[in-house]
Amino acid sequence: MKFKSAYIVYLDEQVIGYIENKNEFEKLLEQNLYNNLEENIAFSDINAEIKYESKLINKDKTTQEEQVFLAIKEKSDVTYFQYAINVDGVDREYVKTEEEADIIAENLRKELGEEINVAVSTVYTKELDIASSQELASISEELELKIKQEKEEEAKKEASTINGVYLAVNPISGNITSRYGARESIRDHTHKGLDIAAKTGTPIKAAAGGTIEYSGTMGGYGKLVIINHGNGIQTYYGHCSKLNVKVGETVEAGDVIAEVGSTGNSTGPHLHLEIRQNGKYVNPANYLYK
Repeated sequence: MKFKSAYIVYLDEQVIGYIENKNEFEKLLEQNLYNNLEENIAFSDINAEIKYESKLINKDKTTQEEQVFLAIKEKSDVTYFQYAINVDGVDREYVKTEEEADIIAENLRKELGEEINVAVSTVYTKELDIASSQELASISEELELKIKQEKEEEAKKEASTINGVYLAVNPISGNITSRYGARESIRDHTHKGLDIAAKTGTPIKAAAGGTIEYSGTMGGYGKLVIINHGNGIQTYYGHCSKLNVKVGETVEAGDVIAEVGSTGNSTGPHLHLEIRQNGKYVNPANYLYK
């Protein structure tokens, strides 16, 4: 006999190889693809049409079971399950078993208190994202620290937000030499901002993102930049030695907009910083330089 019985395998009408025994090959697919017992697989299927055609081939020709299996596997659609530790509505970490998730969740409840909502849920996904066994030992502590840090950042941001505008950056570093509301001999009214002393030429940064509304010289302010941040919020940067921006430009928080100077009604190099809401003066120290 020069020939032996075999099967051509078609995948979506394309030949992908030869197999020797159709029944045995289908069992292989059933065990390893359709009913995959690998951990955390919820279900799997093959998104392709498989056909077999009986064929006599040369008895010396090698069949290609492994090649055919891998080609079909590439078309398989696997859905996994994992357990999420959910904190205040956000999935924070994923683990392999419900038992692991329950232990971590209970530890978090004890450490974070009842005001934080911690829950466990089953998540179905196309790609697993579960913590390793090494990570499990410290996951509660890491999550607890991360959540506390996030809460602190949220509180800090909220305390530095005025009418929806987050004043994220102190424009310069230096000593505050005159505070909002101060009465001093150099002026005939209470102080409407903060004075922060610094060397001439020190870069001045935008406290928040916005549009340059004014950049020029204005009376006692000397060289002045005004940024409109939207929502009725403006910041003023006075007594500058140099202006780095033009009217209409857009800036982000932290962008350098000018340099410290002593122009206008000034007794020495410093930044005069004002915040206005709908044209009314606001104490900058309520939001910056805390």
